[in-house]
Amino acid sequence: MLLSFDPDDVRAAERPLLAAGVPLMDRAAFALAVHAGHVLRAVRGRVGGAHVVLLVGAGNNGGDALHAGARLARRGARVTALLAAPQVHAGGLAALTAAHGRTLRVGADGPDGDAPAGDGRAADASGGGRGGAVADLLASADVVLDGLLGIGARGGGVRGAGGELVDALARVRAAGGGPVVVAVDVPSGIGVADGTAAGAVVRADLTVTFGAAKPGLLLPPAAEAAGAVETVDIGLTLPARPAVARLETGDAADLWPVPGGSAQKYSRGVLGVVAGSGAYPGAAVLSVSGALGAGVGMVRYVGGAGPQVLAAHPEVVVGEGRVQAWVLGSGVAPDDETQRDRVRAALAHAVDHGEPAVADAGALDLLPERVPAHVVLTPHAGELATLLRARGDDVARADVEAAPLAHARRAHDLTGATVLLKGAVTVVVGPHGAVYAQGDAPAWLATAGAGDVLGGVLGAVLAGRSADAVADPTLPAALAALAALVHGRAAHAANPGGPVAASAVAAAVPGVVRALVGA
Repeated sequence: MLLSFDPDDVRAAERPLLAAGVPLMDRAAFALAVHAGHVLRAVRGRVGGAHVVLLVGAGNNGGDALHAGARLARRGARVTALLAAPQVHAGGLAALTAAHGRTLRVGADGPDGDAPAGDGRAADASGGGRGGAVADLLASADVVLDGLLGIGARGGGVRGAGGELVDALARVRAAGGGPVVVAVDVPSGIGVADGTAAGAVVRADLTVTFGAAKPGLLLPPAAEAAGAVETVDIGLTLPARPAVARLETGDAADLWPVPGGSAQKYSRGVLGVVAGSGAYPGAAVLSVSGALGAGVGMVRYVGGAGPQVLAAHPEVVVGEGRVQAWVLGSGVAPDDETQRDRVRAALAHAVDHGEPAVADAGALDLLPERVPAHVVLTPHAGELATLLRARGDDVARADVEAAPLAHARRAHDLTGATVLLKGAVTVVVGPHGAVYAQGDAPAWLATAGAGDVLGGVLGAVLAGRSADAVADPTLPAALAALAALVHGRAAHAANPGGPVAASAVAAAVPGVVRALVGA
């Protein structure tokens, strides 16, 4: 499991080591230089003769970048530091100068002039032509190390001279080619704790993060700016509970309801599906496909799409009966009062009788005021905005997309439900601070019916672990993240690197599950 920790917890873990004289910056800079060296060998074949540009802010991230730059300069790289603050880390600046690196101040009139090495103050020489000079330096670089802002930043983008550097870098890369960008600990400008990415934000190819991942490296929309993430152990002792987690292969094998030798269809879980209609049968068929592919013991379908469901899956039982979990609302039209009444009844039964339920699409506006955590909501951003507006919040879809974690938490607080917010990175929020961020899905998965398949997969794992999900209110969040992982990997397996249809994703689920439980 990939765990991330709040910036305040990371700083608290650093303090006793710093007080004891542990050289955390040296450890971080060494690791950063090693990873940058790997990148340089990949793009140029060697470190010697490569051009490395450092974007340096006033904080310790700037110091990490300067010390790493000094190490690369001693290995023969040509290193240029663009100093975006009047005063930067003195030791790092001295190290780079001693290694014959070049340091240029970027201010109101720069860049120009080598900075003095003694006290960390950048030279204030004027030179004009700043935009073109900076662009030329960035365009000529093989690698850019981003050390403008660190974990103390609260988001909202990089401002001032640093923001101009971020904009210049973006223009160079948009023009084609450009350097590989390596972020120091976090991409500058992101909301480190909440994953927001407003304003001028560095878009990295690789983030080398120290001690532990930070939430903004896993959460959308900032996760997209992080690129690949490499976590470097620098000896921190961190809290037992992370801020945000991401399930990986081994976690999926531990969580999946694998049948034992004495299993039978009822013990493996019976799933009730109230979805679709005679006019819109696709959602029903896809939900059932996802559930059967995930290995549920039995599906009972309730609704007007029975003939179509049976034609696709003759093993399904049409009609009401005892179930261990529900999938509700997919493809249920607002004017289909008969099916909506069935959804209401199933929701009430799930709440009253301790049965986990997936509430999707047409079920979201039928929720009671409060529900237990074993009811899992699966909205996309627009549906979540609608749900929050119905409960008194002034929220638009764009607001949810800009701050997914905050709005998923708000929905959990208002309803009591576990919330799975679908997106390029799926965010899951449950009780007691449980948060997951799954980035398993390709962009091709943004296709009609994909959410119906996800609902079926999630329903299957909830049915298979129904008693556990009711007994442990934090477990539905983990199972929701598990379903997102399987769903995303199934999209990759269905057509690696290319377009997929929802039905193809459902067909790939059994193979993905087999690979996971056998890992």
